[in-house]
Amino acid sequence: MFQGFDSPTRPEDGQPRLAALRAVMAREGLAGFLVPRADAHQGEYVAPRDARLAWLTGFTGSAGFACVLMDKAGVFVDGRYRVQARAQIDGAVFAPVDWPEVRLADWLRENLGSGTVGLDPWLHTPREIETLEGALADSGIVLREVDNLVDRIWSDQPAPPLGEIIPYPETLAGETHGAKRARIAKILCAAGQQAAVLTLPDSIAWLLNIRGSDIPRNPVPHGFAVLHRDGRVTLFVDPAKVTETLRAHLGGEVTLRPVEALAPGLKSLVGPVRVDPGSAPLWILRQLQEGGIEIAQAEDPCILPKARKSQAELDGTRAAHLRDGAAMVEFLAWLDREAPSGRLSEIDVVRALEGFRHATGHLRDISFDTIAGAGPNGAIVHYRVTEATNRPVRPGELLLVDSGGQYLDGTTDITRTMAVGEPPQEARAPFTRVLKGMIAISRARFPKGLSGRDLDALARYPLWLAGQDYDHGTGHGVGVYLCVHEGPQRLSRLSGVVLEPGMIVSNEPGYYREGAFGIRIENLVVVREAAPLEGADDRAMLDFETLSWVPIDRRLIAPALLSKDERDWLNAYHAEVAQRIGPLVSDAARDWLVGATAPI
Repeated sequence: MFQGFDSPTRPEDGQPRLAALRAVMAREGLAGFLVPRADAHQGEYVAPRDARLAWLTGFTGSAGFACVLMDKAGVFVDGRYRVQARAQIDGAVFAPVDWPEVRLADWLRENLGSGTVGLDPWLHTPREIETLEGALADSGIVLREVDNLVDRIWSDQPAPPLGEIIPYPETLAGETHGAKRARIAKILCAAGQQAAVLTLPDSIAWLLNIRGSDIPRNPVPHGFAVLHRDGRVTLFVDPAKVTETLRAHLGGEVTLRPVEALAPGLKSLVGPVRVDPGSAPLWILRQLQEGGIEIAQAEDPCILPKARKSQAELDGTRAAHLRDGAAMVEFLAWLDREAPSGRLSEIDVVRALEGFRHATGHLRDISFDTIAGAGPNGAIVHYRVTEATNRPVRPGELLLVDSGGQYLDGTTDITRTMAVGEPPQEARAPFTRVLKGMIAISRARFPKGLSGRDLDALARYPLWLAGQDYDHGTGHGVGVYLCVHEGPQRLSRLSGVVLEPGMIVSNEPGYYREGAFGIRIENLVVVREAAPLEGADDRAMLDFETLSWVPIDRRLIAPALLSKDERDWLNAYHAEVAQRIGPLVSDAARDWLVGATAPI
């Protein structure tokens, strides 16, 4: 199996590790030290070697950071992780801090007053530190760049990952890496820039049509690259990852160098050199500054082109979702047979679902650790079951399953919330409100030029009318056999990125009642040009094509809360699920599917 169920951290480890860190801080003359959930590539997921926040605090969520002072240590987490953080950290030594409502600078002003706070320049971006320094101006608190103090005390820290780098087929990418390099190089030439430093693994993987295995669940290699204005690339990676097959794929215009050569390589560049202040490590900026090289701070030039999927990428993604949808239907039919007995556990559910995906013969990995939350565990937004937390799947409760697969032709991510036996009556209304929000996004038609923040409220409005909401975005971008969470586009009140055709986003409103249940319904959709309407303005419009084809649990729906248009959409969706998925599943699953997709 890809997913394990060990508990990677223990709250009781926090106190001695915190004491050891403070001893090193004292020797360095530091009053504080920052420990982010980040690596040198600023990705959401980190290799075991870089899981410093989890090792120190016990918190394993994919976003957050700690600030350690001599008499206090705060663990800053957003609304997705507050229940999880309270369960994983030792509250006697670490204090959860509601972030971003409480800013780090304000917390430091209140709890430190004055002193020097250390940070590892590999783990923070220039924009992040510039913002923090600005917020601390005239406070008596200063920042100092140091080597990582956690690494000094982590005696059994894992080695850096050395996964083999493989070529990605041009037939699935839809474009050669030579054509991509030339296309992105034109962006540099138009901006008067000589080169761009690329630090995001998925940008490098997309640009060079390569994949790797350095990050669990995300098929990307660790490395750094410099794209020159003539389209040549210098790729800095560990030689242990390189094969002759890779060399042949990359060709003569891509130069391979070891990571140790990065610092002198940066200092030898001719400016202006483009650096993304929001994703590159501060260390990169410092090397260029030491070399006296002119720096152009601008977004990674691969970000938007990568988000606009090629026709080949979209065709592959559609095929992957049909395959994944069939595996999900087999799973749901199995679940309906087995769950009412009360003998299943959350771990049983995770293992079974992975088994159905594996049976497709195409699964490369899961796209993230499956979230299978029974009853109150469903209210933990990013819950990961372990042997310690494993809970029975009991009749009369809800089961929330958020999962996905990594296939060579596409990445999937889907959430369904199911009733186990007779559903709790108090869950039907919020479930239907969440469904109404999901349908609203699915049916949305909007003018070109709008962004995720313009659409986010559509998904929340039914919940708002009942005085309810959820503390996460409505949707995130998704890659193609790359990261399941991919920027820059998202459906969020925080996103000003304009939505463009070819961008894939999730559509996943939810509702969570701590101690009782969680509800989330998620499909992936792709932005496309909207079909013309008779009598409409002469205005360019966009809408969404649905990619996910899996039934939504009709037993949890309160039909009276649905409008006629919403009911029509749901019935049409279920009819198409039956048509697309029915021929791909077993006889038993097909029989189940007939009932699961019957009209309301």
